[in-house]
Amino acid sequence: MVQRRIPKYKDLRPLMNFKTPEINAKKRRLQNALTIADLRDIAQRRTPKAAFDYTEGAAEGEISLKRARQAFEDIEFTPSILRDVSTVDMSSEVLGGRVALPFGIAPTGFTRMMQTEGEIAGAGAAAAAGIPFSLSTMGTTAIEDVKAANPDGRNWFQLYMWKDRDRSMALVDRAAKAGFDTLLVTVDVPVAGARLRDKRNGFSIPPQLTAGTVINALPRPEWWINFLTTEPLAFASLDRWSGTVGELLDSMFDPTVTFEDLAWIKDQWPGKLVVKGVQNVDDAKQLASMGVDGITLSNHGGRQLDRAPIPFHLLPDVVREVGMDTEVHLDTGIMSGADIVASVALGAKFTLIGRAYLYGLMAGGRDGVDRTIEILADQIARTMRLLGVKSLAELEPRHVTQLERLVPRQR
Repeated sequence: MVQRRIPKYKDLRPLMNFKTPEINAKKRRLQNALTIADLRDIAQRRTPKAAFDYTEGAAEGEISLKRARQAFEDIEFTPSILRDVSTVDMSSEVLGGRVALPFGIAPTGFTRMMQTEGEIAGAGAAAAAGIPFSLSTMGTTAIEDVKAANPDGRNWFQLYMWKDRDRSMALVDRAAKAGFDTLLVTVDVPVAGARLRDKRNGFSIPPQLTAGTVINALPRPEWWINFLTTEPLAFASLDRWSGTVGELLDSMFDPTVTFEDLAWIKDQWPGKLVVKGVQNVDDAKQLASMGVDGITLSNHGGRQLDRAPIPFHLLPDVVREVGMDTEVHLDTGIMSGADIVASVALGAKFTLIGRAYLYGLMAGGRDGVDRTIEILADQIARTMRLLGVKSLAELEPRHVTQLERLVPRQR
């Protein structure tokens, strides 16, 4: 029979270690976010539907995005035991410069629509973390202002080749003069993908005050106060557009761009050149033969061709074919540090985060982006320790098995 007694104060005292409550609401919600999915949930609560869906959504049935994320879930890690992992080194050499972590911030368009601090928050957070920041052609902050926010760090400029070549190359010239060290040329956009959420939401630039948007804004007053009381949106490439985002992109993107145009751009750019949007081995080999510095396996976050190849599945074959001569980077679908570790193990030199960055931005501005980077860095370090490796160079294909879910049917 259990013997019971009245507890004594001296027994209770060590247990009474009450946590000091966090008064600052933003700090409190960010501290409680333990994963990128947690930041996503906060972002959704705080951001109007049209702006959140622009980040969250993909093309048509959004199958490409779902498959990309599923591919990261469908892996099995193989750890080694009894290794000294008291310290781990997450830094590496990427495109001729040192980076503190194996990921950077991907280029994102219309970023200040998501949260008013926009690219300045992303560039500042990247500078503090020692990782590259990528500014999109469709960014909402001037090239020179991004450089001012990240004066000593690595800034990359992402280029869409427009029908107006002079205008797009003028941006490239500005980026070079501002000291951006890498040009990301995105090549998977002959036309805009069918982004149905934007169409249904009537997502325009700037957002229009309709009965629907006003009702949706009522529980999110901070977003609208910030939007209406800060500097009007200033785009690197345009001032105003009355249609949807998809219609804007269709009016600008050039469906005639070829490898010859890419070679011409390469000749104009003085720094490193990376081609983003590669989706098959043959294209990767042709780009490598042209002497590009890197390629990014990407299906544009599932926002262009639906049912596109899964970048993470392409990775081993592309690395095998061109990895000795050309850096292979990867984006699309990354939601955790384990995803990044798996990518590096299979040969990726670097990765880019887009939605994960924007979830943090919408959840808490600059502090939210810092929290995104902190979460991913902690997950990377923990996963490396559990695998028994203490540097990125020790990660190898033997650490990761890609489990089969979608197997091509025999023809």
